[in-house]
Amino acid sequence: MVVSDTGVRVEPGSFRDPGNRVFHRHGEVFRGLDERSARDWRALAASDFFRDLLATGRVCGTEELLPTPVDLPWAAVLRHERIPFVSHPYEWSYAMLRDAALLHLEILAAALAAGFTLKDGSAYNLQWRGATPVFIDVGSFEPARDGEPWAGYRQFCQTLLYPLLLQAHLGLDFQPWLRARVDGIEPDQMRRLFAGARRLCAGVLTHVHLHGAMQARNAGASTTDVRAQLRAAGYSRELALATVRGLTKLVRRLDHRPEDSHWVDYQRTCAYSVPDRQAKEQFVDRAVAATGGGLALDLGANDGRYARIAARHADQVVAVEQDPAVVDALYRALRDEGEQRILPLVMDLADPSPGGGWRGVERAGFADRSRADAVLALALVHHLALGRNVPLADVLDQLVGLGTAGGTLVVEFVHPEDPMARRLLDNKPDGLFPDYRRDTFEALLAARGRLVRRVELPSGTRTLYQVTVGG
Repeated sequence: MVVSDTGVRVEPGSFRDPGNRVFHRHGEVFRGLDERSARDWRALAASDFFRDLLATGRVCGTEELLPTPVDLPWAAVLRHERIPFVSHPYEWSYAMLRDAALLHLEILAAALAAGFTLKDGSAYNLQWRGATPVFIDVGSFEPARDGEPWAGYRQFCQTLLYPLLLQAHLGLDFQPWLRARVDGIEPDQMRRLFAGARRLCAGVLTHVHLHGAMQARNAGASTTDVRAQLRAAGYSRELALATVRGLTKLVRRLDHRPEDSHWVDYQRTCAYSVPDRQAKEQFVDRAVAATGGGLALDLGANDGRYARIAARHADQVVAVEQDPAVVDALYRALRDEGEQRILPLVMDLADPSPGGGWRGVERAGFADRSRADAVLALALVHHLALGRNVPLADVLDQLVGLGTAGGTLVVEFVHPEDPMARRLLDNKPDGLFPDYRRDTFEALLAARGRLVRRVELPSGTRTLYQVTVGG
């Protein structure tokens, strides 16, 4: 991450297109454009289709700074709206990835119809306002030229279509595949997975095997040669539009719903009594209300019960849950409600998203993106400490590190005699967790912040704490 003498902090993930670069200054998000990109932008800004995308929120809010700041080395500078929380495709559920793919195709179709195209097709060009996808790569638009294919097709396949095919047809969670490679799933990998009768699965023959064969055939040809061949073959914008419509139809057909898991029905099967739940809801509501807005994290969010309570007061809530099926169900519910303040993400908090891509900073790790005003860790500590063998001190360090100094931590300690804790302990050797005690937990908590409130739930085996971090 580079900070210049002018206070510009260059976005580490914005370097692949030399014509424009995203940077931050004084807490705002900007994009610098070179001469060619500036011309493309001004043509785009004058078009009706782009104004419609902005007005409907499908593209992030964007305006040009006029006059161009003289202290910046760009032909034009755009100011973008700030996305509440940056996430990565391997943190999304199936339905989230599918909706992001559909928005990408919708925008591309509108662009082609108006004489423009998109240089890229990456899933990383999309982000979220709550449960609503938004396209952020305004620098990807450029005038379309007849005879030229969509340059972003391969990226779209590798980061959007192939992960959807993988889960829809084979039932494999796509998140580990995308996390492993920033550029997505290669056609060669897909061909091995979809051999034999699997070649006949919807979308596979055309977009996996034929795509791979075309790449192999043109492996030694230059981009200019390929474009010349396409022009000679009569490739046109109308054919490009037909391809986009075909992809859209395919993605709509891939409406896979992950199989239910133990955690999908956790709120009904867990050990909470009605009085426990009511007391917990009141505690969370009061604690988050005291933060005065900002960002809240709900770690181990399950069905989003407490994320919804936090959203009464926070400007944005990121609801993190390990189980992709649970996140998918929560996302679909939030999407249907039109929720703009809760973003659900798939993540194992014992193995949170690290930094990735070029030099490990192109895609920032979860801890680097999370500076929350309120962190909720409800019914979580025992899963990490007893279920995953993480020392209590390390669990609390992680929770504190995800928040801001002076922020609020709401944490629940499940006593060793609680039924859920006993169930976890039954699967461990005797005496493995001698420090898993309430007094030890409270001492560790006191070393990391100032206790504001403590409430024992009516069951008598769980305690809630509200702590001001570092206070």
